Amino acid sequence: MKLRIQGNTLRLRLNQKEVRTVRDGGHVESSIAFAPGCSLSYLLESSVSAESTSASFDGKVIRVTIPVCQMTEWVGSDQVGIEARSQFGVGLLIEKDFQCLHRSVDQEPDAFPRPLMS
Repeated sequence: MKLRIQGNTLRLRLNQKEVRTVRDGGHVESSIAFAPGCSLSYLLESSVSAESTSASFDGKVIRVTIPVCQMTEWVGSDQVGIEARSQFGVGLLIEKDFQCLHRSVDQEPDAFPRPLMS
């Protein structure tokens, strides 16, 4: 999973395996270590009890939660991303990660194929 933060917006890009994991009720997580004992983690999870897509931050972990029904609908469609706004105004964008044009498929074996390239 790739994370991009720009202004007051979080953008998460997921490969096919990560999308299936979240759709099936799991979560995907990654982190960056700035120094020993000092890291920032970020995760995306689906929840049957979530009513809307939301984000929270506890000082160490950015947690984005998406309703399972919305995740399932998105996975089965050709829709590239899901846009939402958290209860505190953070813009959220969850996207399928497509293969790069300048790298070989072997370097990104689980990225989504580009729709116009097939």
